[in-house]
Amino acid sequence: MTEGFAELRLDGVSRSFGGHEALADLTLTIRRGEFIALLGPSGCGKSTALNCLAGLLPLTRGGIWLDDRRLDTLPPERRGFGMVFQNYALFPHMSVRGNVAFGLQMRHLSRAEVRRRTDEAIRLVRLEEHAAKLPGQLSGGQQQRVAIARAVVLEPSLVLMDEPLSNLDAKLRLEMRTEIRRLHQSLGLTTVYVTHDQEEALSLADRLVLLRDGRTQQVGTPEELHGRPANWHVADFMGYRNLLRLRAATVTGAEAGVEGDGLRLTGTPVGVIQPGDPVVAAVRPEDVRIAEGAGVPATVEVVEYHGREVAVEARTAEGVRLYLRDAAATRPAPGDKVQFTVDPARLLVFPAST
Repeated sequence: MTEGFAELRLDGVSRSFGGHEALADLTLTIRRGEFIALLGPSGCGKSTALNCLAGLLPLTRGGIWLDDRRLDTLPPERRGFGMVFQNYALFPHMSVRGNVAFGLQMRHLSRAEVRRRTDEAIRLVRLEEHAAKLPGQLSGGQQQRVAIARAVVLEPSLVLMDEPLSNLDAKLRLEMRTEIRRLHQSLGLTTVYVTHDQEEALSLADRLVLLRDGRTQQVGTPEELHGRPANWHVADFMGYRNLLRLRAATVTGAEAGVEGDGLRLTGTPVGVIQPGDPVVAAVRPEDVRIAEGAGVPATVEVVEYHGREVAVEARTAEGVRLYLRDAAATRPAPGDKVQFTVDPARLLVFPAST
């Protein structure tokens, strides 16, 4: 499926709309067989990047190369990419088999070859018993499988997926995540996947590209973005819900003391920080612990039951909101006075000006 293709390169890819730069200088090399997730909040430029790759939007600047062949000057149908859309985009009057076979028929392949490849694609997405049904007779998850089969049956060099699971319920999203990863691995696909769901991206991708306001914030493995965000914007998106605007009091090697709003904490500096600098201290709720002894005093305001854990929102005397998790067995109640502590290795301290 990916024979003769070593890498896809995006070189300074940019796209503007009426003077507004929706995507700025995206430079990325995608290796054959990689699963890349373009991640970020709404309006960050991730779908713009995908549409530029697909040829649905012309570039304002930059270039796209498949090995030594330039692609951004080619129309979409000559790029050889498969596309899976958010709304499935199936032909409602065609059966599952008809939808999957359509692209092959447009290439004027023999009837036997169309049938063989269509049967194989339907088998891969486990829809054999539904092959004669119309899309309207299928569930959302089954329709998404048809859309994926229609994309991979063309044996594309690259599969582009634009938030393909956003219309599904929570249970189906989990099932389809597994299916997409299984197909990616079994077929040796190269995949570029757009999502705003960081959990989805972490579970699927080999590497993540996190965008904000059209600009790349960080490119790395799921482990790198989850555990070592490059700046506080990345930390915010990757689940560091506690973002505390403080001031650096001391900076000694790999340790920074921060203070403000009645808080005095110790954390790990990320980037260049000097004493007196404004900073953003970031920590995940699961890394804030209710302490038996000394800690920062706060009052519990909201408690949400999450099975084995509870999510707790608390407020300090100075009005700072804190989000933490605690074992359900020791479930605190609204109004409780608690003390909390933070492991310095888990509190990341970023320059506020990032």
